[in-house]
Amino acid sequence: MIEHIVLFKWQPDTSPEAIATIIEALKSLQDKIPGIVDLSCGENFCERSKGFTHGLVVRFVDRAALENYGPHPEHQAIVQELIKPVLLDILALDFAIEC
Repeated sequence: MIEHIVLFKWQPDTSPEAIATIIEALKSLQDKIPGIVDLSCGENFCERSKGFTHGLVVRFVDRAALENYGPHPEHQAIVQELIKPVLLDILALDFAIEC
C-alpha cells in the first residue's frame, strides 16, 4: 500500500466556500479513480502547521495506482480549475506502508 499526504496553504483572500468546494471535490475522487483504498481530507487544528490549513490523505493499493492518480483527468480538473487559482503553497509526501 502507498500513503499519499498533501498539505495545502491557500491565498489569504480565499473564501471558505472555495475551500469547501475543493474539499468536496477531492473527496469525490475516491469513487472516480481506480486504485484508491481510502481518501480523507479536512481542516487543520494543530498549531505547528506552519500556515498549512488543510490536508489530504489518500491510500492507494500500490505505486502504479498513485502514478495513475496524478495525471488522471478527474484529479487534474480539480487541480487546474479549483486548487491552482487559490493555492499559495503545497507540500506532498508519499511512502509505502508495510502491512
